[in-house]
Amino acid sequence: MNMQAIMAQARKLQGELEKTTKEIDNTIFNYENDNILVECNGKNEIKKITIKNEDVLEDREMLEDIVLVAVNNVLEKVKTEKDKKLGKYTNGLGGLF
Repeated sequence: MNMQAIMAQARKLQGELEKTTKEIDNTIFNYENDNILVECNGKNEIKKITIKNEDVLEDREMLEDIVLVAVNNVLEKVKTEKDKKLGKYTNGLGGLF
């Protein structure tokens, strides 16, 4: 394989990687249960937190735990999606991405 072909393949892979990254960044991920709804985009930016059960507002410690679990869960969903979709491009690159 000549150098031009290698460079063309690298540019193609870079374009695919950028497109997939942009798609993930623009995706909204949700965590929802009876008490809370949390929305986050693929950039790990929390976009919305909705308390669905007003009873939890009376117990600060419970509310803090509910928010903590919800945020961690939605961020894990983002990470899992990134690993799944970007892993084919980044595996074997020693953590460069």
